[in-house]
Amino acid sequence: MGSIRGAEGHEGVKRLDRHPFMARREDSLLLVIDIQQAMLKIIQDWEEITRKVNQLTRAADRLDVPVVLTEQYPKGLGATIPRVMEAIRSPRVYHKEHFSACREEGFVEALRSFDRPRIILAGMEAHVCVLQTGLDLIHAGFQVQVAADAVSSRTPFNRDVGIQLLRQAGAVVTTAEIVMFQWIHRSNTEEFRKVHPILK
Repeated sequence: MGSIRGAEGHEGVKRLDRHPFMARREDSLLLVIDIQQAMLKIIQDWEEITRKVNQLTRAADRLDVPVVLTEQYPKGLGATIPRVMEAIRSPRVYHKEHFSACREEGFVEALRSFDRPRIILAGMEAHVCVLQTGLDLIHAGFQVQVAADAVSSRTPFNRDVGIQLLRQAGAVVTTAEIVMFQWIHRSNTEEFRKVHPILK
């Protein structure tokens, strides 16, 4: 059987390099878009979407991945639902009126202050606020991953087109479980034991 060669045998290649699509927890920030009370009235699959988002927020909290939430005009649409908020020790919530959170003054600078170049996107609606925020984040130089099973729209067609547009613009399309397994990246560790119950 062949042996695994060390980095010294491959000029310019480091042993611990990972594929750029890999969501490393030390590089990641979870951005949850507009999962608010009023949205539950118009999103048919909101229970499954919020279950996936809750998994992501719980895993992020246990692995020290920052979580940022946005709320679109909360005076009219209400606050982020408790199921999403309950797992976050120190929620950072940004109110917005633009569909793209990046159009709000200081938002992009606030994200940059975390020094986390990879943004994991989840929330509602996939073809409006998630899409516009994601496109602007890509344009601002962030590496964007959209958790396809943790975003939704009023219609499946608009959801799918929103995800397709993000993919065409350079976002990585992933799932909540893929992200969580990439965050922990191995078994038999304290991080694995923290997150494994969430995956069940």
